[in-house]
Amino acid sequence: MAQLEHLLQVLQPTQLLGPSNPELSALTMDSRQAGPGVAFFAIKGTLRDGHDYIDAAVAQGVSAVFCEKLPQNAPETVTFVQVPDAAEAMGHVAAAFYGHPSKKMKLVGVTGTNGKTTCVTLLHKLFRELGYNAGLISTVQNQINETVIPATHTTPDAITLQALLAQMVSAGCTHAFMEVSSHALVQHRVTGVQFAGAVFTNISHDHLDYHGTFDEYIRAKKLFFDHLGKKAFALVNSDDKRGMVMLQNTKATKYTYALRKEADFKARLLDNSIQGLQLELDGQEVWFRLIGTFNAYNILAVYGAAVLLGEDKMEVLSSLSNLTSAAGRFDYVVSSGHITGIVDYAHTPDALENVLQTIQQIRKPEQKVITIVGCGGNRDAAKRPVMADIAARLSDRVILTSDNPRDEEPQEILNQMQAGVKVTDLKKSLSVVDRREAIITAVLLAEADDIILVAGKGHETYQEVKGVRSPFDDKQILLETFELLQK
Repeated sequence: MAQLEHLLQVLQPTQLLGPSNPELSALTMDSRQAGPGVAFFAIKGTLRDGHDYIDAAVAQGVSAVFCEKLPQNAPETVTFVQVPDAAEAMGHVAAAFYGHPSKKMKLVGVTGTNGKTTCVTLLHKLFRELGYNAGLISTVQNQINETVIPATHTTPDAITLQALLAQMVSAGCTHAFMEVSSHALVQHRVTGVQFAGAVFTNISHDHLDYHGTFDEYIRAKKLFFDHLGKKAFALVNSDDKRGMVMLQNTKATKYTYALRKEADFKARLLDNSIQGLQLELDGQEVWFRLIGTFNAYNILAVYGAAVLLGEDKMEVLSSLSNLTSAAGRFDYVVSSGHITGIVDYAHTPDALENVLQTIQQIRKPEQKVITIVGCGGNRDAAKRPVMADIAARLSDRVILTSDNPRDEEPQEILNQMQAGVKVTDLKKSLSVVDRREAIITAVLLAEADDIILVAGKGHETYQEVKGVRSPFDDKQILLETFELLQK
């Protein structure tokens, strides 16, 4: 419960109408959840405008409405708070309503196109290993210590986020680690959150369906660092040419990590195989269970963040060396016929290229690489031909298939992907609309010691077609196919 007057201390409303200080028991941006004691936030979204639902919220007896435009006939029984930006206001008000939980622990956010999930998952596992109560907010799942809470978005909306952080504080969490998406930054989902540190992994072609241009996408990521406080740290990958851009206007203390350039946290890759990575890091030679150069960067980011949070270097390296990655990130299984199947979430050109280059580095000359890849519907269409070209160029065989077609026609998505396959690669390219059939086809084409990469869905256990989500797990189907063909 909170008095509206108390919550308004974090805002400067343009106008205030109605009862001056109602008592509030809940916040919502969904008019269907409105009622007595509830404050409704009229948020302008990409598909809907919350202002169109103010009458519905009022009809359900809502106590307060935060909006950018006041209705013409505002009822006197409801408090209307006019603000310049309702989404920004919701972030600040939600933080105050839940008692500013991010100020009561050390919260680290990770942003970038690729590596976010792996980094926050490793940080959460690491700090649990080091004996801390810790929270996790990620694409795969949210966790409070070892209790799993299903995730619906990479970064939750501001109300859900603050409620989750408050739960973490109540559970005694001293640390929390969260993915911070570009959408979340633009939509003020992390407004009102205090970060102890921020990590930038890399940036490449993604989400242009939402941001419009690559420059806008970069600007969205940079917002995270622009709003950090003086007591926070900002840790960026300086091997990425946009890494230093992130630091240009930040008030936080600046740090870098790299494999190629001089940096505050530097590593040298000694060995990279299907068994793991051998790195020289801070003068120590350490073996890690993770695979691939891209994971060397993730390890460096996690190591740097842990040290900046005050942890002992040797303890961090010792614990980190035994950890495994997040589900659906270079997740591999081997059949009795010695076919290696790798399931990876790679759904951007850069991520797909990283995974395939890693496979090229660790495979034996006689091993063929068969890649299954699709692109999601209702998402950035420009990357479809690019991803098909990368898959064809870096594989011996490629099967283009459905990912989550959503509201689009699967065959049309495949046609757009197929357009990116060069004439010289057409002979090794197939299109199989049904994803299950594509996986079965790949296994039938594979011989002993070959490698099958199933890219795009990773940890997801569903496929979305025409608004319906049906159970679909790449790894499970791969295992079932292996078993079926062994009989």
